[in-house]
Amino acid sequence: MKYRIIGDTMPAVEVMFEAPGEEMYTQSGGMAWMTEGIEMATNTKGGLMKGIGRMFAGESLFMATYRAQREGAIIAFASTVAGRVYPVDVSVTGGMICQKGAFLCAQSSVNLNITFSKKLSAGLFGGEGFILQDLSGQGMAFLEVDGDLVEKNLQPGEVLKVDTGNVVAFERSVSYEIETVKGLGNIFFGGEGLFLTKLVGPGKVVLQTQNIAEFAGRIARFIPTSSK
Repeated sequence: MKYRIIGDTMPAVEVMFEAPGEEMYTQSGGMAWMTEGIEMATNTKGGLMKGIGRMFAGESLFMATYRAQREGAIIAFASTVAGRVYPVDVSVTGGMICQKGAFLCAQSSVNLNITFSKKLSAGLFGGEGFILQDLSGQGMAFLEVDGDLVEKNLQPGEVLKVDTGNVVAFERSVSYEIETVKGLGNIFFGGEGLFLTKLVGPGKVVLQTQNIAEFAGRIARFIPTSSK
């Protein structure tokens, strides 16, 4: 397959199949447009339990798989919010750990499984849930980035503290835990929440400048509520 990322504000990845039988899959409703010559099949991809696990990780129970019936067929998968589409060559990176909701689409040779953070505190207090997503296998996968993309390459032992909603993905060599904000004044008046994500190198970290949960909260303030 070949691909190109198009658009600036609300980008999409457009994939051209080079041979019949090539496949891409996405969560239900993730396809934006496609040409003739593509067959669609919807299933839980890996069984019901894997589907339920994906639901806890922020994805849909069902996955849609698109198979090329002829060479040159084109399909596109669009981001759901303003930001970037981030390509990951799983064959080269050896896989990545992603926050829930980051997965956009991938080749069928890429596995999307649930994984658990190593420390219980990360799941209980991290804000993004105890279950993360694990990309493995071979081929290309594409992640959604909210806002602008920032990449950090951490050296061994180097620490990066991030608001949890701004983490997109990180390599398996990066450790992940939750750190409590120190000081009562900071906790109650700092406006940054009680916990921060602590990432420790070595390895690559992918960040996003927009925290969609915070953005949604700001928008919600302006939505009128019905009065009785």
